[in-house]
Amino acid sequence: MNDLRSSLRLAADEAGILEAARLLGLGRTVAFPTETVYGLGADATDPTAVALIYAAKERPRFNPLIAHLADLAAAQVQGVFDDAALALANAFWPGPLTLVVPAGPGCTVCDLARAGLASVALRVPGNTIARDLLARVGRPVAAPSANRSGRVSPTRAAHVRADLDGRIDAILDGGTAPVGVESTVVACLDGSPRLLRPGGVTRGDLERILGYAVAGPAPDDSARPIGPGLLASHYAPRARVRLDATTVAAGEAVLRFGGMPAVMDAYVSLDLSPGGDLTEAAANLFSALRSLDASGTESIAVAPIPQTGLGEAINDRLRRAAAPR
Repeated sequence: MNDLRSSLRLAADEAGILEAARLLGLGRTVAFPTETVYGLGADATDPTAVALIYAAKERPRFNPLIAHLADLAAAQVQGVFDDAALALANAFWPGPLTLVVPAGPGCTVCDLARAGLASVALRVPGNTIARDLLARVGRPVAAPSANRSGRVSPTRAAHVRADLDGRIDAILDGGTAPVGVESTVVACLDGSPRLLRPGGVTRGDLERILGYAVAGPAPDDSARPIGPGLLASHYAPRARVRLDATTVAAGEAVLRFGGMPAVMDAYVSLDLSPGGDLTEAAANLFSALRSLDASGTESIAVAPIPQTGLGEAINDRLRRAAAPR
């Protein structure tokens, strides 16, 4: 699609979902809601369609995409699930978990979507609109977050339009994504699951199912990522981001947490969760970053946020937003 025509808005009703499925079947790009953030979808089996995702997002082609499927049975056609992967899939699918597994002999997810790797990233989303759409498409749908590469992820259709209007064919508007941070990504490739990216399923949730501690990414995973969300600089607003701030410079915007008092000389401030609820904070994170960035500030000071539970995912996104670009 070119930049001269506005992206079509589709309501998340039967007619809208049918039209979105039709467009995906024709090799076009459609942003759609999941429970985590909005994804930019294209037919994962069609390299020409997948190339449209990379072009719209301006995404590096060495960064693999998640293939979304309607159910576990469809996912097992694409990948090889060991005992750990199957246990996690049964526990958390449909839901905010992505599993990176060896590509199966019947895998139809194209090499471009897999970034040429022998593995494939798979997810069955918890959002019923997304699963209805996937069932109607009847094939894997590659869907990274529906934003320009490296920028703040979208939790509303309006966020998608702000970043990608005219660059994609349609936006299926399903309201606000309730989780607010991307899926947890776990690699199950060598018998020892690794947590590549914290997200909507916490480390504690994973370890409760597996019965043992989960290791983190390998040291070189950000240089040649085997899953999405591993680039050092990612999820970044235009403004600089300063973490663990206990003071505020004049003119800085402030991202507060847990009822931290408003700072009088702050340019503008928002509280992710006045009550200190990490689930609420995760749901508000990307929307708050976008709002503060839109204020015109040059710097966003972020209050300390606990590392427990969903705080691990929140802090992961904030560290990548603050990384050198």
